[in-house]
Amino acid sequence: MNISLRQLKAFVLVATLGNFTRAAERLHITQAGLSVMMREIETQLGSRLFDRTTRSVTLTQAGHALLPVASAAVGQLDAVAGQIAAFGQASRKTLRIAATPLVSSHLMPEWFGTFQQAHPDVDLRLHEAELSQVHTLIEQGDADIGFGFFTKASHGIERTLLQSFRLMKVSASAKRTPRKGSQGDAPGGAAWSALSGEALIGLPPDNPIQQLVETHLARIGRADEPRPVYRRFETLIGMAEAGLGTAIMPTFALPACRHRAVRWEVLTHPEVTLGFHRIVKRGRAKSELWRQFTELAVASMQRIDAMADMPRG
Repeated sequence: MNISLRQLKAFVLVATLGNFTRAAERLHITQAGLSVMMREIETQLGSRLFDRTTRSVTLTQAGHALLPVASAAVGQLDAVAGQIAAFGQASRKTLRIAATPLVSSHLMPEWFGTFQQAHPDVDLRLHEAELSQVHTLIEQGDADIGFGFFTKASHGIERTLLQSFRLMKVSASAKRTPRKGSQGDAPGGAAWSALSGEALIGLPPDNPIQQLVETHLARIGRADEPRPVYRRFETLIGMAEAGLGTAIMPTFALPACRHRAVRWEVLTHPEVTLGFHRIVKRGRAKSELWRQFTELAVASMQRIDAMADMPRG
């Protein structure tokens, strides 16, 4: 038996109205087409469902037996379809974002504020998490898009490069209390070799950014040295501000440096870049909201990296 939902709906409507012509009009089909649909159901069931005269349409005994079952099936399917449509509408109006602490504290407030002005009907939700946890949130479907320095591809995750940030050194400013609105000491460039005599502080050895840093420190004989380590960029910047060491980090961290008494210099010879990515679960349909939020983030990050080359005003 292969009776479609469309056929069941047509049967229920004819039975309710008691008229093929009006039922066909409601269904936006011809009366002949409706008659064909009813004959197909009767053929599959092996029994006539309607007694038709020139004046009336009445249910047969078989039709009376089918009507409550067909009405319940159509009603339940319509109700579920409505719920599913509501789920889809809610998901289109909700954007769940997972991001690492520095992104969450120094970039997301601006991004959320700008996006919310343009899309006041969208419910923005932020999951603050470490890099590995951001990955897990996306894999498990608990977040729609994630942002961070994902250095390796992963099965089941689609990774998109949004911006390349250069590595820079961050150290205490000559003036511990910068002028209001200043950006610390005037930025410039510094060769990796200039780090040979400096006290360094860094991120934990398992951090992928620190691993890249160590690769280049090896060229000046300073890789994997015992040194103070801190898990957060904000802590590194604070320690550098206090004169407790020089930190190496991507220019991505500049928003956190702007209001600190620190000096930043892009490291050169070689100039090293690190990719900042958006990740989504592979196979998920990408919504228009994802695209719009990503475009906003990219424009902001381009301005951030350019800050490293801007002299003090």
